[in-house]
Order: sequence, then structure tokens, then C-alpha cells
Amino acid sequence: MTADQPEIPVVCEECGTRTSVAFEDVEDAVARHNEQLHDGEPVAEVDPDVLEELADRLAKDIGLLE
Repeated sequence: MTADQPEIPVVCEECGTRTSVAFEDVEDAVARHNEQLHDGEPVAEVDPDVLEELADRLAKDIGLLE
């Protein structure tokens, strides 16, 4: 990971785990966790609070909230 790549928090409520993953690796890490531990079911995910904040910022940046 390079210094300019943010780390994204990933949570799995079923496992009781929380970790941070490099932005570029999030999709693969979540898919791998779910495949290995939950038979492919979408249990682990990017922290919902982070997704909501990102969606709000993106909407503001592209003018959807004006």
C-alpha cells in the first residue's frame, strides 16, 4: 500500500471482527472473507457508517444536494 491510499474499515458482525484494508484491496478482501467463512454469503462489508459518509460527500461534490 502506498501512503496516498486510504485504509477502509471492514466489519463482520457474525465473526465479531473489524479490520482496515487498503482501498485497492477492499473488494477482494471482503469477497475472500465471505467465501472462506460464510459460504459466499455477503456477511462482511465495508463499515456502513463509512459508506454513508462517502455517499454524502460524493453527492455534495457532484451537486446532488444543491
